[in-house]
Amino acid sequence: MNLVEQFFHNIMAGYSHSALQKSAIISVLAMVLILSLLEYAVYRLVSHRAFYSKSFNITLAIMPFFIATIVMSLQTNLAITLGTIGALAIIRFRTAIKNPVDMIYILWSIHIGITCGCQLFELAVSTFVVVTILLFVFERVNLGKKPYVLVFHTDSLSEAQVKEILTATTKSFRIKSRNFTPKGCDYVVDISLDDTDALSGALKEKSIEKFSIIEYDSDDLL
Repeated sequence: MNLVEQFFHNIMAGYSHSALQKSAIISVLAMVLILSLLEYAVYRLVSHRAFYSKSFNITLAIMPFFIATIVMSLQTNLAITLGTIGALAIIRFRTAIKNPVDMIYILWSIHIGITCGCQLFELAVSTFVVVTILLFVFERVNLGKKPYVLVFHTDSLSEAQVKEILTATTKSFRIKSRNFTPKGCDYVVDISLDDTDALSGALKEKSIEKFSIIEYDSDDLL
């Protein structure tokens, strides 16, 4: 046996060529199924409706099955390992991620697949519990108030008077836009408040009859 043959023989000796045990396959797929369904439910409950995508959620639930079986395959044969590396090297994912938090769920699916494929079930379950708790906590806890958007037109009030009204009726505000016209000025203002009635009453007292107060989901907290 020459040097080259000895080199490859030593590498191949580090891989088990025995077939995968059926019990191992069943246990891995069963655990992946449980954790994938739970991740599917967590994503549905935590994600904002504006960003929720059922097709993306299905992808998250199915992905761990492929990753887990790939990891199990890599443990059996060197040829499969090299072939898998080559195949994955040419894959390009170009789907735009609308919500940055979705990156967490993609990594989570990969983590489930890898840990279950290596039969590290305790690690997979422990990580799942911790991540789920953190997602629900961060989703429910807000350090500031989600803003409203106030849109109105005035042809008689100065900006100082507008600020005086907003200071008296809101917790905080930020004027985002001023559109000056021959008939007055159009304002777009981010505001934070608990009750819209006080603001509505103050605007009506100043003869501003047409205005809009819009609530929206935003990470830009006031």
